Amino acid sequence: MPEPLKMTTPGDREILIERRFDASRAQVWRAISEAELMKRWMLGPPGWSMPVCTVDLRVGGALRVEWANEDGRTMGLTSVFKELVPDERMVATELFDEDWTGGETLVTQTLHEVDGGTVLRTHILYASQEARDGAKMSGMTSGMEAGYARLDGMFAQDAVAA
Repeated sequence: MPEPLKMTTPGDREILIERRFDASRAQVWRAISEAELMKRWMLGPPGWSMPVCTVDLRVGGALRVEWANEDGRTMGLTSVFKELVPDERMVATELFDEDWTGGETLVTQTLHEVDGGTVLRTHILYASQEARDGAKMSGMTSGMEAGYARLDGMFAQDAVAA
């Protein structure tokens, strides 16, 4: 059964987020790596949409995401893939257009089979402790949990094939 995400700070510049899904590793991998699926769940809090999502899923390739809310506010993110092991591990740098994270972050996502489901572990390394603390206080966990709840619904409806 899905559980709320858990966030810890294993180091001065790090955040670790763990979330369990009732889905296979292959399904979770597809959900975090395919643009058409990401556009359906990776929206953050209610009222946001993702008009732009492109994925070039190869080492050196990029992810480009742009969110927009009902008030016209936008937020953009570009990632460059550094390591890809399908159904297991994705490592990428991330940089928001409005550089509120103090430079690039290094994001490592790993997928682990656990009790008939999959745990997604997202490790984020920030440029500084101040950047990490700012991200932690930004409400990122509530936005991520809202997206993960949408993803739970997609898995429950078999909307993500293995």
